[in-house]
Amino acid sequence: MNIAFSPCPNDTFVFHAWVNGLLPGAPELNVTYADIDKTNHMAVSHNDFDVLKISYAALPWVLDDYALLPCGGALGRGCGPLVLTSGNATSNMDPSALSGKRVAVPSERSTAYLLFRLWAARNVPGGVGDIVVMPFHQIMPAVRDGSIDAGLVIHEARFTYPAYGLHMLTDLGSWWESDTGLPIPLGAIIARRTLDLASIAKWTTASVEYAWKHPEASQAYIMNHAQELSPEVAQAHINLYVNEFTANLGDSGYAAISALLNRAAEEGLVPKVEPAKLMWPVHHM
Repeated sequence: MNIAFSPCPNDTFVFHAWVNGLLPGAPELNVTYADIDKTNHMAVSHNDFDVLKISYAALPWVLDDYALLPCGGALGRGCGPLVLTSGNATSNMDPSALSGKRVAVPSERSTAYLLFRLWAARNVPGGVGDIVVMPFHQIMPAVRDGSIDAGLVIHEARFTYPAYGLHMLTDLGSWWESDTGLPIPLGAIIARRTLDLASIAKWTTASVEYAWKHPEASQAYIMNHAQELSPEVAQAHINLYVNEFTANLGDSGYAAISALLNRAAEEGLVPKVEPAKLMWPVHHM
């Protein structure tokens, strides 16, 4: 079975057991490791992936062919994307400072960018200037070095941005949570609708549960794919993004996803999604 997900600690933590053959009876996985910008496009342009981790913002383009799994993904609270700038901290607290500026983002179809556009529509008069897509690990150095005015960052950048001398302009997750009362939908696990979806969900859940029961077992695998991170930052990353929603989206998880995509569709940012296509098509896992 062909699967694509990022080398980030939350994904490697979740899929470690399955990838390494620790789940009796589970099919062997052929893994492609790729940043979220690449997997978002893989889901649309490639036909050779059975399961992928993508941004929730990319769902409207793939739901005809792929189903959203109710497990394995990344939602949560206090874990949203940040908008970072350089310079004096007090002078960077006004969102209007982004008017006409160059902003780096990790993907044009990422949830982070969708949240940013929804936030900017309300808070940045006249809108931002150029949007530059770059791998997320390059964004903070670009802001620090002045080639970009601001950066939209995700993942472990929440913990590491002060080391680059950067300042947080806004926490988009906090904005979303205060505005909606819902968790932040970040990364989704999708599987081709023609496959045995119930079994894929079962193995994904089993891999999550194995990771929680044996957290030390995956450490070498995680760090091998997160070589630029310290073990402490990698663990903080896992603690933030692997939570109850990873085991099961639940009602609030689905409500958050629907709210995000409905708002984005109303703004003309994504195609409108039929509610039935978002829901899990399998009644018994």
